[in-house]
Amino acid sequence: MESLSNRVFKLILIVCIACSGLIVGLYWGRLPWASTSWIQVFAGQPGLWFGALLLALVFAELVWRIVLAVQYRPIPDCESSLLPQCTVIVPAFNEGVQVYKTLKSLAASDYPKKKLQIIAVDDGSQDDTWTWIKKARQELGKGLKIIRLPQNQGKRHALYAGFLKSTGGVLITVDSDSMVEPLTLKHMVAPFVQDARVGAVAGNVRVLNRDRGMIPRMLDVAFVYSFDFIRASQSMVNTVMCTPGALSAYRRSVVMQVLPEWLHQKYCGRPANIGEDRAMTNLILRQGNHVLFQQNAMVYTEIPVTYTKLCKMYLRWGRSNVRETIAMSRFAFKRFRKTSMVGARINLLSGWLSLIKSPLFVIALVQIAPRNFIVFGVSILAGVLVFQSLSAGIYAWKYNRSSALWAYVYGIYGFLGLFWIKPYALVTSHRSGWLTRGNPAPKQVQGAPLLTKQSSLMPDMHPAHQA
Repeated sequence: MESLSNRVFKLILIVCIACSGLIVGLYWGRLPWASTSWIQVFAGQPGLWFGALLLALVFAELVWRIVLAVQYRPIPDCESSLLPQCTVIVPAFNEGVQVYKTLKSLAASDYPKKKLQIIAVDDGSQDDTWTWIKKARQELGKGLKIIRLPQNQGKRHALYAGFLKSTGGVLITVDSDSMVEPLTLKHMVAPFVQDARVGAVAGNVRVLNRDRGMIPRMLDVAFVYSFDFIRASQSMVNTVMCTPGALSAYRRSVVMQVLPEWLHQKYCGRPANIGEDRAMTNLILRQGNHVLFQQNAMVYTEIPVTYTKLCKMYLRWGRSNVRETIAMSRFAFKRFRKTSMVGARINLLSGWLSLIKSPLFVIALVQIAPRNFIVFGVSILAGVLVFQSLSAGIYAWKYNRSSALWAYVYGIYGFLGLFWIKPYALVTSHRSGWLTRGNPAPKQVQGAPLLTKQSSLMPDMHPAHQA
């Protein structure tokens, strides 16, 4: 008998195809209100057909992803005796007590202690982060290795310091504001054991501070769509586009091949100090490896609760997306791996489509809205209803029906307050500010003097304190 999940996705598929036909019908002028369609951004027949083609591509991509997502299943766990040596690296900057909670959750993992190494790297924090890391070391013992960099140099350098001190065959990175479930590490390493072609694995990210306001609730639904649907479909073609900073795993031998290039990556002649997760994913893909998604490997991470910080986070992500979409374009249409590359190329074209849609939407907003505001507003509401129904449906099916309604709130919120992010990121992709982390005034941390003199590990950095 057909499963409920398959029936749900088939229903969604039918709705999407019907909506696609309706919109194309508007362009052909077969419906009376076609002439007022807001998407007619450009004057004349060429613009009409360009808009129709754009929408057709959007819906074709959506249908393709639905077909893939229906078939997705996470890689099953391997026997305990086959589990590899694993190193978990936690970079931290001005994280405070949360890094302690993160390290404790990792230490509580259902993973053989003899095969697990945890490394905490304090990236020159100026609050009490180092104190909490040392407290975790006192409680967890030699299973936790701690490193303190003399001054803040960025997440990429902090991860690099951890990579150099790692001993595991699989390297897992976890953000210092995140918490993992007991079985998460086992789930993350399973694909590496099952398939030697796997170079990286993306974990499943959910919101940790969901109860702290409207924004976290909306993003919790958005994250489910981004991971359980988008990355699940990408995983089916062995090409997840980004292994998230909150939880990712890498095959050590693959990482060491690309580590120097990754550390010293530049964009527009400047050091690239954002987008380290997407950059690492690109380099691993370029080496011919598969990158998968493990839906059952859960991590819960804190996200912004204010509009300003949310915009800064999205802007950083947007700039990284522009950079790495360009970077992937340099190798995706070459023979970069032995297995099929069609899915990888479709994922790349989808990325370019996303970049193109954003500025066109802004043009539509400026040109069409003032001329027929009512029709424009009704069209936007209809668009939100159609596109957010997929996100709401997935969340309702997997988690909670009432909370799924936040998908529609997020659709309106994104239209009113976030529509400018991608176009602005496109024209400012050369900027590299982290944006969401401040630098408080330096203060003494008890038990560890603040170090400001730069020394070097590679040769421009090295840990000031290790244990």
